[in-house]
Amino acid sequence: MSLRFTKMHGLGNDYVLVSLFDQTLENPAQLAPLISDRHRGVGSDGLILVAPPHDPHAHVRMIIFNPDGSTAEMCGNGIRCVAKLAYERNLARANPLIVESPRGLHPIELTLDDHDRVQAACVDMGEPVLDAHRIPVTLGCDRVIAKPVLLAGTTLHMTCVSMGNPHAIFFERDIARVPLAAWGPAIENRPMFRDRVNVHFAQVIDQRRVRMISWERGAGITLACGTGAAAVCVAAVLTAQTGREMTIELPGGELQLRWDADSNHVFMTGPAEEVFTGQWSL
Repeated sequence: MSLRFTKMHGLGNDYVLVSLFDQTLENPAQLAPLISDRHRGVGSDGLILVAPPHDPHAHVRMIIFNPDGSTAEMCGNGIRCVAKLAYERNLARANPLIVESPRGLHPIELTLDDHDRVQAACVDMGEPVLDAHRIPVTLGCDRVIAKPVLLAGTTLHMTCVSMGNPHAIFFERDIARVPLAAWGPAIENRPMFRDRVNVHFAQVIDQRRVRMISWERGAGITLACGTGAAAVCVAAVLTAQTGREMTIELPGGELQLRWDADSNHVFMTGPAEEVFTGQWSL
């Protein structure tokens, strides 16, 4: 028995996508580490299942597994891939296309080329969560904004935001000097984060441009993190370093972010690319 899949990426943040509209999959949490393995599997930052929605207002549903088999509530780069796959495979020919995630419903405006193929997508990422107990983070305060924390003898200033999944953001003058491979897991697994945390170091270039690097919970260093970029956008505004619209530079490319003052929603625009299709033997 084999499973059809599509390898896709958003700015190098790559995923194996499996449609459950015409096939079934048992034990996806067990498959995720195998298929995500970059030496013995397809290689990816996670496994995403594209399924019929539960909510009647949605067109498709997204189920996300990290490379370690754990689940994620939301994935900003992955959801653009889901929208592209759904539209181009005729799972849902709608624009805007509404994707259901564990966090809720996400309307996505698709930018189409002359051949009716998806070139970019603007995702409504929803409202940021700033209440510490809902992120969750335990630090003895209602909100965690530029709070000093000690790591390896260095004082860092941390801002915490949830975009459906938890993020810890640290602004530094030069992120090229950050030992991400060491600091990322050390912060991810701190006891103050009950569900672990995604870790981002950001550098403000100017009022409309920010550079960032990411250590993702359950995945490690990635070329891009969409929910992380949304969280960095919010954190930059909260710490009065930027306006509400910005370009965020990630190792894999650029995303456009806007934290809308009226709706309180964060909007993210970026590309999605298909790499190849294949079959995995079960």
